[in-house]
Amino acid sequence: MANHKFTNSLINETSPYLLQHAHNPVDWYAWNDEALELAKKENKLLLISIGYSSCHWCHVMEHESFENDSVAAIMNKNFINIKVDREERPDIDQVYMNAVQLMTGRGGWPLNCIALPDGRPVWGGTYFPKENWISALEQLSTMYKEKPEDVISYAEKLTEGIKNSDLVPLNVNPKEFTKENLKLAVEEWNQYMDFDLGGRKGAPKFPMPNNYSFLLRYAIQAKDSNILDYVNTSLTKMAFGGINDQIGGGFSRYSVDNKWHVPHFEKMLYDNGQLVSLYSEGYQATKNELYKKTVFETLEFIDRELTAKEGAFYSSLDADSKNAEGKLEEGAFYVWTQEELKVILGADFELFSGYFNVNHYGYWEHDNYVLIRKNEDAEVVKKHSISVDDLNSKVKNWQKILLKERDKKDRPRLDDKSLTSWNALMLKGYIDAYKVFNEPHFLDVAIKNATFIYTKQLQENGNLNHSYKNGKSTINGYLEDYATVIEAYISLYEVTFNELWLNTAKKLTDYSFDHFYDPERAMFYFTSDEDTNLITRKMEIEDNVIPASNSIMARNLFKLSHYYSNSYYLKTSKQMLHNVQEKAELYGSGYSNWLQLMCDFSRDFYEIAISGPNAKGKLLEINQKYIPNKLIAGSTKKSTIPLMEGRFRRDETLIFICVDGACQLPEDEVKNALNQLKIEF
Repeated sequence: MANHKFTNSLINETSPYLLQHAHNPVDWYAWNDEALELAKKENKLLLISIGYSSCHWCHVMEHESFENDSVAAIMNKNFINIKVDREERPDIDQVYMNAVQLMTGRGGWPLNCIALPDGRPVWGGTYFPKENWISALEQLSTMYKEKPEDVISYAEKLTEGIKNSDLVPLNVNPKEFTKENLKLAVEEWNQYMDFDLGGRKGAPKFPMPNNYSFLLRYAIQAKDSNILDYVNTSLTKMAFGGINDQIGGGFSRYSVDNKWHVPHFEKMLYDNGQLVSLYSEGYQATKNELYKKTVFETLEFIDRELTAKEGAFYSSLDADSKNAEGKLEEGAFYVWTQEELKVILGADFELFSGYFNVNHYGYWEHDNYVLIRKNEDAEVVKKHSISVDDLNSKVKNWQKILLKERDKKDRPRLDDKSLTSWNALMLKGYIDAYKVFNEPHFLDVAIKNATFIYTKQLQENGNLNHSYKNGKSTINGYLEDYATVIEAYISLYEVTFNELWLNTAKKLTDYSFDHFYDPERAMFYFTSDEDTNLITRKMEIEDNVIPASNSIMARNLFKLSHYYSNSYYLKTSKQMLHNVQEKAELYGSGYSNWLQLMCDFSRDFYEIAISGPNAKGKLLEINQKYIPNKLIAGSTKKSTIPLMEGRFRRDETLIFICVDGACQLPEDEVKNALNQLKIEF
């Protein structure tokens, strides 16, 4: 064990991020009653610093300020210092991120906020260089000692703004949802689209999986070839880019440039789970082989580096790792120099450098290259006079060689906690990949993870826990945990017909109504009514890199209303969408999951019920088709699901195509059944 000059109370935590700060000279506390009571007792301002373990700029600020004895002395003298892992406590992060955005107009991590002893914020920002940090802390502590009434007055006004910032009013004058609403939303969105390089115009570029999932659906249902081209450009450029690890698979969080080249190198579970779903869906719709390759390589990365023995998924890999000099450096694990590649690849270097652009296009900094593709295989084949099969064989061999070579380096740190919501997103990724590619391993992994959530995170009283590490399930779940698990369990039912998953989804939904729902606003709070109150109770409305928990919940209610003939679920789902309808039409990119639901309400939504001994065989055939406006129910025996009642035949397998419970004549051939469907608006 290393000897440490300092150890603070974070040493008793399980979060990798908090443990990273356990030997800072700062007297850090975790967010708990002890720290909050101490602040009130000593009448000290709270210094709340929020980040996550794989955050590069969090590490920079730690090194510059939190590891510095003189900075720590100022912090310890004047503040009660609280470290928060935003992934473990997204509820705290939401409140103080909202505060900083109201104060500064921007947000990010590390997030640093100064608050009154009771938690009401007074000042904040993101990353601060050391001298700026010292100056701000000294000014704030002096002001609180000399003019506390001014600080308190400002905190009161700011807190009022936070409380009102995302509470959506009930829309009592709703209008019907139409394809014209969707068209207007996409036309408004158009001005921000980068039709040449994909994604949003400019830099940085984030992969926003739900944006493209909605736009893919819209393009096909509205027969809009321009938007379909945009989606394909975005998916292709992301898959070709340095943001996608060309050697080991898996996507980084975002690229700092506009061509998807140089990422912030942290790899997050939530990105990869959703991108697997997106690329699977993209392949289902277009049959583009690049999308299939991307899915398989991403899932190989998840299997290899982010999967625990019990079937749980770990949270992330750090952006930083040790370079050849033993110093932490962003991207050190992933980048290459020309010289080392020439030694490793020998005669293949010229072809490799042409394929992965070890040239001016792929150059980063300090003689390092981030591998990026620019050209389709057909262009490479033509230029280098090589067959497609030989090229594919070489690429696989290069990946194998360089992966082995890379493993000799110091690896990025692993955040080994398992978050229920992120696990559910990855679970759905495996389900969607299985649905499209019929790869048994994907289903095996999915069932193992679904069982992990069911046995470890679902408690006897019916609630979900949020975090799991070292055999311990902790932290009462948030709406994001319920919404994503319900969504994943519905999807798992649709590929297995195991009613345990669908019935559990319904039970979790009913629990959510009991503990998260506000009937006056027809929206769900992010935190349970059983949680200790923060300064306000927030509602998550806008879709971001991960869709809002309310939009996921609204879509879940829509689906479950069909399975269980539940008019209350349907009414609630519709009202939730009405509440955000105006904003969704104006700001499509921030409401893309809501727009998916608007698609469902705008035209026929199909219930496909398959019943009989060969139900699963028929399902495999149906899943080869891209049909966004449908759900699937099925059984090889008598079923208790209302949608399946009276449909079972012991000696034949029939497919029923229904809309709102009204069914056409059953068919025994998939082709004939699908002819009853209309996908376009």
